[in-house]
Amino acid sequence: MTDGAQKQLPHLVFGGELVSLDSNEFRDLSKLDIVGIFPNYASAHVAWKAKAQSTVDNAHMRYFVVHLHRLLDPTGS
Repeated sequence: MTDGAQKQLPHLVFGGELVSLDSNEFRDLSKLDIVGIFPNYASAHVAWKAKAQSTVDNAHMRYFVVHLHRLLDPTGS
């Protein structure tokens, strides 16, 4: 990393239809909606909110933000 550069904090936004409202099990993994990978939480949150609001009529549809940077470096260093 160069001087003044910010640490990369990629986030994944994805969603799909759940089997039931009280679980995070997807009805069909082949139909997951991969919204994209975003450079920071703020932009991921904007994308998540837009997708979540666009599917408000389907109670079983859920979108998630995954902190990829935590998976890539679980120690946080």
